[in-house]
Amino acid sequence: MKLASLKHGRDGRLLVVSRDLRRACSADGVAPTLQAALDNWDKCEPALRRLYQRLNRGEHQAAFAFDPVECAAPLPRAYQWADGSAYVSHIELVRKARGAEMPPSFWNDPLMYQGMSDGFLGPHDDIELADEAWGIDFEGEVAVITGDVPMGVNEHRALDHVRLLMLVNDVSLRHLIPAELAKGFGFFQSKPATACSPVAVTPDELGRHWHNGQVHHRLRVTLNGVLFGEPHAGTDMTFGFDRLIAHASLSRCLGAGTIIGSGTVSNRDPNAGACCIAERRTRELLDIGEASTPFMRFGDTVRMEMCDAGGHSIFGAIEQRLTPYSGPDQ
Repeated sequence: MKLASLKHGRDGRLLVVSRDLRRACSADGVAPTLQAALDNWDKCEPALRRLYQRLNRGEHQAAFAFDPVECAAPLPRAYQWADGSAYVSHIELVRKARGAEMPPSFWNDPLMYQGMSDGFLGPHDDIELADEAWGIDFEGEVAVITGDVPMGVNEHRALDHVRLLMLVNDVSLRHLIPAELAKGFGFFQSKPATACSPVAVTPDELGRHWHNGQVHHRLRVTLNGVLFGEPHAGTDMTFGFDRLIAHASLSRCLGAGTIIGSGTVSNRDPNAGACCIAERRTRELLDIGEASTPFMRFGDTVRMEMCDAGGHSIFGAIEQRLTPYSGPDQ
């Protein structure tokens, strides 16, 4: 099934969305918010699925046209947002460009950081930032939303706890990253609010394209209407979500509503393009000796979408415009 959150207060109002993303209905009779549904998944999931089936059959009398512009992120705020870097060839490429050695451990021990989770952007919300000089970049990723995960879960059972999948745009401020990493304490200012796709879907919606903890579809990214990249999310993914969930839960329980990201989707084949500007700049540096693609500028629009084999959008599209932030109200 497909779930979304209408903008309403801090936590949104839960909607069930039809498979073709054209119609929706309120889930108020089951759960007011997605977090409430995740907290009581065993009870809520069957009822939500019945709503979904009625909606797809055209039998729900109170259904209405689904408008992604009116949506918040499926989970507008989460208890945890842990972003991995599962496409290790992407890391290898970036390190090669700056002459840094690739630690062997990167191939068998996932990288992960804990990001800002108290407010995700909706799929059509502007990216508001104060300064173009920060090196503003988008990052197209796949993410899972989990139920309760026990501490120390092994990778063979980890996928049992995946409730939903979605797309994310993990915005990065590239020119702020070096100084933060040099302190040895990880990302903070360089990782502002992340945006999410209009809907999150249960794994069964992906059918055979969800296996080995990977989504086997292409992620299409455009910048100002021009194709930027369309890499395959199931190709060159070193760590599936089974490994990422097991890694995240090594020393802690993960509460229902934890979001875990794949990191930037990336393929070794340069013809697949890129899901972030930094990767394209790295290839330019290696190929021609200089990076010529600029980071985002105010007025730029980025779009991310994943379609099934029939060309139908699975999660809906993230489409965001970069706008200047004028500062807090005084």
